[in-house]
Amino acid sequence: MIVNEQTTGNNKKMTSYLAPLVQQIPPSGIRKFFDLVGDNKDIITLGVGEPDFVTPWHMREACVYSLERGMTSYTSNAGMPKLREAISEYLDTQFDTKYDPKDEIIVTVGGSEAIDLALRALIVPGDEILIPEPSYVAYSPIASIGGGIPVGVETYAKDQFKLTAEALEAGITPKSKVVILCYPSNPTGAIMTYEEWLPIAEVIKKHDLIVIADEIYAELTYTQKHVSFASIPDMKERTILVSGFSKAFAMTGWRIGYMCGHPELIAAMLKIHQYTVMCAPAMGQVAALEALTNGLGEKDRMVESYNQRRRLIVQGFREIGLDCHEPQGAFYAFPSIQKTGLSSDLFAERLLTENKVAAVPGNVFGPQGEGFLRCSYATSVTQLNEALERIGNFVYKLQKEG
Repeated sequence: MIVNEQTTGNNKKMTSYLAPLVQQIPPSGIRKFFDLVGDNKDIITLGVGEPDFVTPWHMREACVYSLERGMTSYTSNAGMPKLREAISEYLDTQFDTKYDPKDEIIVTVGGSEAIDLALRALIVPGDEILIPEPSYVAYSPIASIGGGIPVGVETYAKDQFKLTAEALEAGITPKSKVVILCYPSNPTGAIMTYEEWLPIAEVIKKHDLIVIADEIYAELTYTQKHVSFASIPDMKERTILVSGFSKAFAMTGWRIGYMCGHPELIAAMLKIHQYTVMCAPAMGQVAALEALTNGLGEKDRMVESYNQRRRLIVQGFREIGLDCHEPQGAFYAFPSIQKTGLSSDLFAERLLTENKVAAVPGNVFGPQGEGFLRCSYATSVTQLNEALERIGNFVYKLQKEG
C-alpha cells in the first residue's frame, strides 16, 4: 500500500492518528522564522541563541582521545561519577549551591531534557505552571504536553523584565504547582539579585510551590555575579536546578546538561531518564568533564567578549532611536520597536526581506514580548556593526514612510 503525506489508502488523513494535544502545539517561533533565512549568505543572523565560538580544542581533544581508547559504551544512567563530582564542586565554589553527586545530580541530554524530565515528573493533568514572560519558547509547549496548563506571569521593560512578588502572587490559583524561573533571562537578558529573590521565595513558600530554575546562562553575567535561586534560604529543597555546558562553554551541539535537586525528586526523574534516553552520550560527558577541569579560563574569556559586544549593541540601538534596556546576563538584547508602529512580526519580516538582518520577533516569547525584537549578540563585532547599520537604515526608511 502506498501512503502519501496526506492520506492513507482509505483516504484517512495521517494527522487523524495524532494526539489532538500535539496537533494544537505550534512549531517553534524561532525555528519557523529562521527557516526563511535558508542558505542566504547576504543575511546577517542575530537570531539563534548559540555562541559563535567553537568548543575549545582541549575539550574536543579529550573527546577524541576517549574515542581512541574505545569509550563508546553506556555510562551510569545518572552520568559519569567523575563528572557528577565535578559538577557538584563547580556549583559549590561558583554559585554557593551544594549537591551530593551520588543522588542529587543527573547528567542529561542538554538542559532541554532536564526541563522535560522535571515537568513530566511533577505535573498531574490540570496543574498550572507559572512562567514569567517574555520567556523561552519551549516552556509552555513542554508543560502542555505533560498535561499542565501554562500561565504567563507578566514582566515589564520598566522593571528591566525582573519578576516581582506582586506579579507572581497575582498569577497563583489553587491549581498552581510549579514556577519556572529563567534568570539570566532568555530573551530579555534580565537578572535577579539576592535581595530581589527574597520576596519571590516568600511567595513560593507561602503557596507551597515547586521551582524549576533554568540557570543555563548563569555564567554569562556582566555587572554582578549570578545568584542561584537554590542558594536562597529554604529554597534548595523545593528547587530543581537546571543548567549545562551549551552556552558558557560553547558546547551547544554536544547536548550535555544536568539537573540537581532533592534526592526523592531526582530519583523519580531518573526513572523517566532511564526509560527514554538511558544516559547522555559518553564522549560528550568526557568533554564536559574537561571543561570543568581545565576550561574555566576559556569560559571567562568568552564572557568578556560577550560583554564587549553587549555594550556595543545596546549603544547602537539607542543611537538608532530604539529604546533598549541594558541586558545584564545571557547574550541577548531586547530592543523596543514600538516607536515604529509595526508589530514585532511585521518589523522582523520586513527587516529580513528588505535589509537582510534576521532577528526574532518578540511575540514568539509570549504576549509580553509584542513590540520587541530579540537580537543575539553572540556574533562577531564586524557582523554586529554591519547589522546595526542595516537596522538603522531600515528604521530611517520607516520614519520617512511615516
